[in-house]
Amino acid sequence: MKLKHLSTAMILATLPATGVFAAALDRSGQSMSAFLQPNNYFEAGISVLDPTVEGKEAGVSATRRNISDMGNDYYFPNAALKLQLSDKFSFGLLYDQPFGADAEYSGQNVFVSDPSNTILAPAALDSIRTNTINTTFNNLTADQRVGALLKAQGVDLTSQVGQQQYIATLNAYNNDPTKKAVIDAAVKQGVATQVDAGIKQINGLLGTGNTKVKVDTQNLSFVFGFQPNQNWNIYAGGVYQTVKGNVSLRGQAYSIYNGYDADIKETGGAGWLAGVAYQIPEIALKASLTYRSEIDHDVNIREKIPTLSALSLLGQDATAAAIANSSADTTITTPQSVNFDFQTGIMANTVAFANVRWVNWKDFSIQPYKFGQLSKVVGPLADPSRPNGFNLVEYSDDQWTVNAGVGRKLNEKWAGNVSVGWDSGAGNPVTTLGPTEGYWNVGVGVQYSPTPQTFIAGGVKYFWLGDAKAQTGAQAGSDQYVAEFSDNNAIAYGLKLGYKF
Repeated sequence: MKLKHLSTAMILATLPATGVFAAALDRSGQSMSAFLQPNNYFEAGISVLDPTVEGKEAGVSATRRNISDMGNDYYFPNAALKLQLSDKFSFGLLYDQPFGADAEYSGQNVFVSDPSNTILAPAALDSIRTNTINTTFNNLTADQRVGALLKAQGVDLTSQVGQQQYIATLNAYNNDPTKKAVIDAAVKQGVATQVDAGIKQINGLLGTGNTKVKVDTQNLSFVFGFQPNQNWNIYAGGVYQTVKGNVSLRGQAYSIYNGYDADIKETGGAGWLAGVAYQIPEIALKASLTYRSEIDHDVNIREKIPTLSALSLLGQDATAAAIANSSADTTITTPQSVNFDFQTGIMANTVAFANVRWVNWKDFSIQPYKFGQLSKVVGPLADPSRPNGFNLVEYSDDQWTVNAGVGRKLNEKWAGNVSVGWDSGAGNPVTTLGPTEGYWNVGVGVQYSPTPQTFIAGGVKYFWLGDAKAQTGAQAGSDQYVAEFSDNNAIAYGLKLGYKF
């Protein structure tokens, strides 16, 4: 059952570099396999994912329209260089794009703006309208009510005739209940007209277009390994990571945030990784455990909230101005993770393999500064009430991913593999910006080695994406949701080139 080092390396290289369409934002899977190859090694690959994510309005949405495919195709490259500096020391340079998102809504649904959208949900807006009218009217004195009535009728209160009419009308108001009721009704209607005009003006500030999100990250890992003997490999190193992205919220689902834009300029942060690997080359056994730290990114997100003046409906004009003029950094922390990888020979030229990945999405959230300040004002109006505000994105569970399969060397030039995979997701309901809940997948891969030192490998995976209920940030942590996504799928393709030297 002996397998040569090269054979083992090549069989595992047939695994398509398609990463995963995982819960949350996880893409590449952050494999360390290239660094654990024998001798000097280089590889480069690219993965392409074609998802179909469709659904329909549901939950608290007033309508039940269909939602067409909102998952955009995307690709992400990866590369690795491993140098065996001596018998006991090695160095690796690994590049991947571990986390990302690319989605865009279209059609007619609660995630696309249309002229019927209102600044708040109709029920909430009607309540505020009624309260504003009543409060404004009740705060008017008798003198003010009579003056408002006569002004509405075009009476010039600065003239002698106007003053006489004012005195006579005020006297009637104070002494004739019937006259008072008529005047009150007219004045209250005038107040209502003014409030409605203000609401109409504010509704005109809502955004146009559609909800979309695009987030990209890049990782560059510098790994140093120590091999005390042929069985053990202890490794660690630093990680430099960049993140950039943009988010646009549109449609009735986001109420006062309909029109919100966030531009995350590219920024970098540093973290670290550490791990240990054990191998018995004679039976193609290899096991590794790798920890990657979380990485903080402090970024001044450029935010646009055109609807801030709507806070006037809540008597918060000063607060609106303060938010508009404020600025502060937002900390985005990408999650820590643990990977466990295992393989062993099961017969001549055949290995079984498995890997398990844990990602700490439960502690992940993004709350841009101005977004958060506004959320503390409107949070008490949300259902459920969120007096402390809410996040743009958050997840309720950690993610677990398991993949297993068998690889076989067919001859000196050809090898192949089959695999199955499962992903737990990161909680359900989940964000409207990524409405899937885990998956099952099956995959096949093939490798051609024109020489003992080189190979080209490709593969494909088919994903059954988990059904999910989609929540806005204001609904997170509750059982409220605005849409359901079900019976979705994705196809991933991968291509990898490798060279052993």
